[in-house]
Amino acid sequence: MSLEKLVSKYIVSAEHVFKVMQVTDQVPSISFSSINHIISLARDYLEDAKYYRDRNQLEVSLASIAYCEGLLDALRLLGMVRFEWPKTVENEKSS
Repeated sequence: MSLEKLVSKYIVSAEHVFKVMQVTDQVPSISFSSINHIISLARDYLEDAKYYRDRNQLEVSLASIAYCEGLLDALRLLGMVRFEWPKTVENEKSS
C-alpha cells in the first residue's frame, strides 16, 4: 500500500470517529496500573516502528510511531504524565 493510500485510510477513519463520537460527562478516573499499561503500549509501538523501519516497511513504521505519539500526547494532555517533545532531533543536531 502506498504511503498516500495509507494516510488517506487513517484520515477517513478519523473523520468517521469525529462524526460519531460523543463526549461523555464522566470524570476520567485512571488507575496507576492503567497509565503504566498505556505507557507500555506506547513503548511497544515505538519498538514496532523501529522494527519496521529497519526492514524498510516505512508505511507501517510511520503508523506505529504515530500511534506511540498519540498515546503519549493523550496521557500528557490528561495530565497523567509530564514531558515536552524535543524541539530538534538528535541526528539533526550532529549534521
